[in-house]
Order: sequence, then C-alpha cells, then structure tokens
Amino acid sequence: MDLFWRKSVDQLRADAAASNLKRVLGPLQLTTLGIGAIIGAGIFVLTGQAAAVHAGPAIILSFVLAGVACGFAGLCYAEFASMIPVAGSAYTYAYATMGELLAWIIGWDLILEYSLGASTVAVGWSGYVTSFLRDLGFNFPMQWASPMGLDITDAAGNVIGQGIFNIPAVVIALLVTALLVIGIKESASANATIVLIKVAVVLLFIAFGAAYVNPENWRPFIPEATGVKGEFGFGGIVTGASVVFFAYIGFDAVSVAAQEAKNPQKDMPTGILMSLLICTVLYIIMAAVMTGIVPYPQLNDPAPVAVAINATGLNWLRPFIKIGAIAGLSSVILVMVMAQPRIFYSMSRDGLLPPVFKTIHPKFRTPHITTIVTGVAVALVAGIFNINELGHMVSIGTLLAFAIVCIGVLVLRYKQPNLDRPFRTPGMPFVPILGALACVYLMIALPGITWLRLLIWLVIGLAIYFLYGGRAAAAARAAGLTTAPPDIVDKH
Repeated sequence: MDLFWRKSVDQLRADAAASNLKRVLGPLQLTTLGIGAIIGAGIFVLTGQAAAVHAGPAIILSFVLAGVACGFAGLCYAEFASMIPVAGSAYTYAYATMGELLAWIIGWDLILEYSLGASTVAVGWSGYVTSFLRDLGFNFPMQWASPMGLDITDAAGNVIGQGIFNIPAVVIALLVTALLVIGIKESASANATIVLIKVAVVLLFIAFGAAYVNPENWRPFIPEATGVKGEFGFGGIVTGASVVFFAYIGFDAVSVAAQEAKNPQKDMPTGILMSLLICTVLYIIMAAVMTGIVPYPQLNDPAPVAVAINATGLNWLRPFIKIGAIAGLSSVILVMVMAQPRIFYSMSRDGLLPPVFKTIHPKFRTPHITTIVTGVAVALVAGIFNINELGHMVSIGTLLAFAIVCIGVLVLRYKQPNLDRPFRTPGMPFVPILGALACVYLMIALPGITWLRLLIWLVIGLAIYFLYGGRAAAAARAAGLTTAPPDIVDKH
C-alpha cells in the first residue's frame, strides 16, 4: 500500500479515452445541468430558514459571501475539468496532485455532498408536494411525509403527532434513479426542461413580488447579535453563508460528467462558470425580494417562498411557485444521484472499490449498478432524517472538497507548470489560496455537532481504506489491472 501513489495527468487522460461512457453533452446541456443542481433546496427551502435564524435581511450578504467562495473554487474546478476531463470531480483532481490517500478521503467525503445532498433535497421536495396536494384538497397523512420522530404541528404551533417515515421523499428518489439507469442523454434532456420551468418561476416571483417589497422589512439590515454563536450580527451572516452554501453545491456536479461531454476541454469551464454566475445573481435578487415582502422571522418555514407569496395576496401565483419548486427540487435530485455513481465508477477504475462499481449497462451505457445502489441509499436516508441535519453535513463535506480542489490547483501549477491547460485559473496564486481559506472559514461557522459527525464519517472511511481500498488498489496496480498502462503512472 502506497499512501502517496499519484496518477499522472497522462494516465487520467488515458482513463478518459478508455471510458465506455457515451459522449453526448454540449455546453448548453452542461450549463443547464449545473443550474439544475444549483437552483433547488437552497433557494426554495434553506434561504428562509437561514434568514429567520441566522442573518435576517443580511442573508443577501450571506449569498454574496458564499458566492465569492464558490467563485474561487469554480475557477479552480474549471482549470482541472479542462485539463483532466475524467469522471470523478474533486476525487480525480486530488489523485493527480496529492496522492491516493487524500483522493480516497475526498471520494469518501463526496458521498456526503452527492448522496446526502440528494436525500436533503428529497425531503424538501416532499414538503412542497404535500403542501401542493393540500391546496388541491388532498391531505396526505403528515406522519408518512415526515422523518422519524419529527414533531408535527398544526397552524397554531401545537404538536399533533410525530413523523414515522417520509414516503414522498422515497418515491421521488426511486423515480429519479430509474430515469438515470435508462440513460444520461434522456436524463439531461428532462433536466433541461425542468430548468426552464423553475427559472421561469423564479423570474415570476421576482417580477411580481418586487412590487410588494416594503423597505421597512429590511431594517435593521443586520439584526443585532444575540450572543449565541451564529445568531445575527456578522457571525450570523457567516453562519448563514455556511448554511446556504448548500445552495451552490451543484456547479461541481458538472465536472463529474466530464467523460460524457462532447468537447470537455472547452465546454466544462463554460458549464461550471456560467451556471454558477447565473444562479448567484438569481439568488441575491430573490433573497432581497423575499425578505422585503415579509419580516424575516416569518420565513422560518419549510416553504418560505410560499409564505412570501401568501403575504402579497397573489394567490393565483402560489400554485405556479409550488410547481416550480417541485420541478426545481426534482432536477437537483436528478443531478446529484447522477453524480455519485460516477464517483464510484472512478474509484473502482482505480482499484479502490470492487470491480462491480465500474460496471456499465450493455444497452444504456450507464453505471446502472452503482446508480441503483445510490438511489436506494438516498431513498432510505430521505425517509428517515430531517432536512436540517442532512443540510449541515452536506455543506461541511462540500466545503472540505472545494478547499482541497483549490489547494490541488496550486500544487499542480508548481509541480507540473508546463502541462497543457486549456483554461487557466486567473490570479495565481491568490485565487486558489483565497478559495481554500474562504471554504475553511465557512466550515468553522458550522455547529460543533456537524464537525463531530464529519470526523466520525472520515474515521469510518479511513478504516475501509486501510482494510480494503488501499490494499486492493496496490494489488490491482501490481497485476496491471488499472485502466491505463503501468508505465504512465507516476509514483512519488
């Protein structure tokens, strides 16, 4: 076992050439893929909660702070994605720059981002669907649409029962899994349609809601700190940024589809940066309108956009908002469940996971086994856990991955400065350094229990690596079973 075994860029490119995945995605599809993952639970669910509990109207600044951190990370991702067009995202980039052990840690960490992220969004999807059904006169039993043990309250805030299992969240996770098994092109086409719907709904909310903004609701813009960590003041803005960071995680899912892009060197940076820019602008404007329509404490609701619409009296717009939210959350689940099996595919290709994880369906040309495994796991977690616990874990896992990508770009620039880089991160070395520092800073703002859960998760991952993954990968290399020939593998 060699903890610092590092794959060369030549081998990673050979991995891409040897892949059986179908190249069908262009720049527009990659951009909509990113938007499909980004616009979802962050804007339709977590924005209101972060404003009510952490930042108040200054949630706008939280989005700016999170957007800046993501911008730095996005520039680093774009350089890697253009240079190493291989499925695997931050896992692959870490393998090329910092060695096998760190690559394993990132691959294990990305499960928090994609699998738990999909579960988180499925819980939000369930909330909007059951609310929409109530508007139609059908009251879905809330104990079967809530996670285990969660208190169910009536309109007056009285506890009327407890959740048992979130059936709608399970259903959407399994439906998305079935779609992804059929094929990436079909999934991307469905996602593009959904993206158009939810972006149109966001624009409708901004256009009609702006007329009902009361500037008094923005005062004080930064509520006075309560003395509790993360409750208002500047600390609340930072904690709010850490919470809504969940809203930005989708852009790196574009890099996971590198081996299915028609022209990855050119199209991957376009898809990553354009999706990030479009969504950041929409987030800031929508947060401003939402907090301007109603006082921020009222937004602590599973459907804060619906709360704002109710306050305007525009009842005709309410079903459109909910349909848009349902569509938006659906596309986020789709992209995240698509991303996780491709991480498993890359790790299996490198020998760190059993060969079954890189099996490709003979007809659909998709990693169907890992897609099914991922989908079932996502469904079970979504049925049991609540959105706040899942959201914090997703945010801290994503921030860790982004920080390592920023460091990886810097390391590779100094170790191999002459590599062909179709896209170069500007502002070296300041952009990657600032990106890594910003991500770590936002991680620090998250609750201590979230750090403890991350530590436990990483310990479990390291145990698997030392007991199986590292040994299996070393044996595969010795037997010449890795994708690329041994003579183009660097060992340091």
